[in-house]
Amino acid sequence: MNGKRIGIVGCGNISGIYLTNLTGMFGKHVKVTALTDLIPEKAEKASREFNIPYIKNTDDLIQSCDVDIILNITEPYNHYHVTLSAVKAGKHVYNEKPLCEKREEAQEVIRIAAENKLRIGCAPDTFMGAGLQTCRNLIDDGIIGHPVAVTAFMACHGHEHWHPSPEFYYKTGGGPMFDMGPYYLTALVSLLGPIARVSGTAKKSFDTRKITSEPLNGKVINVDIPTHIAGVMDFANGAVGTIITSFDVYSHTLPWIEIYGSEGSMRVPDPNYFEGPVFVSRFMENTWKEIPIEKKYSENSRGLGITDMAQAITENRPHRANAEMAYHILDVMHGFHDASAAGKYYDVKSTCQKPKPM
Repeated sequence: MNGKRIGIVGCGNISGIYLTNLTGMFGKHVKVTALTDLIPEKAEKASREFNIPYIKNTDDLIQSCDVDIILNITEPYNHYHVTLSAVKAGKHVYNEKPLCEKREEAQEVIRIAAENKLRIGCAPDTFMGAGLQTCRNLIDDGIIGHPVAVTAFMACHGHEHWHPSPEFYYKTGGGPMFDMGPYYLTALVSLLGPIARVSGTAKKSFDTRKITSEPLNGKVINVDIPTHIAGVMDFANGAVGTIITSFDVYSHTLPWIEIYGSEGSMRVPDPNYFEGPVFVSRFMENTWKEIPIEKKYSENSRGLGITDMAQAITENRPHRANAEMAYHILDVMHGFHDASAAGKYYDVKSTCQKPKPM
């Protein structure tokens, strides 16, 4: 048996790359031993394609003696219930983002996991890829000096034009902040450390959205969450950040992330992916120099986070895509919404350590 045994709950849109990588590039370290989905056809298809046993009932999979870690890639509103059942059953859990919908849900599952000496991990793991790890090394080496400011932008016009089942993006636990914010905020925290205070404005620009993708073409979605969030972040290290996440923008020329230091600036690659490019401009230079990417995992390496967690369990060391950081990101995301509703700053109650470089 190769390493820890993984049972997958959820065989939706994102499961394909997890299954490909966990049975391929990471197959020496972990083994997928079971999978399930509420829609039997999805699970049966994945079972045939990857030759992995299909267990019809989620509870049966969670209780299986052939599973050590539950990979929970259900929709956000199911993250809490699946994770809670898993830790109560004595299983480690790795969730897709966000960790849970609500802070109190995440606090409960983290507490129960700790009481039972279990690990919880959470996506995204793109910060462990070649592009962002190159940025981490450059910052740690002082290439741009002390970081003083950062900007981050994620703007598109939603997922209803391409995703086969986009409704959950516009319900609680979705929206641009909770869907894409984890990539950007996790990247920033992994590079700069925790966030101490946030403020922001969050608005819902459209009450409904019309699906134009198949198979639900023509269906109208009621929008329940803010779809344009503009936030300000005060990092614990003194840096000040601005962030926009939006499902209301058709086109733009904004960068993904830029970090401005006392001795230069850095253009950080799209945190939704594992690769580069990375650019640096130092001192009074008017040009950007592309930095070679020499780290591992420049391809789509989704599954790296749960593999690192599985190895960390065996080696008795901290894992990088951990619950402490995931909860901090969840707290910060809610903080933007809370600050907007209250019309004042939100002092972030949580904190975390920057994960160790790869």
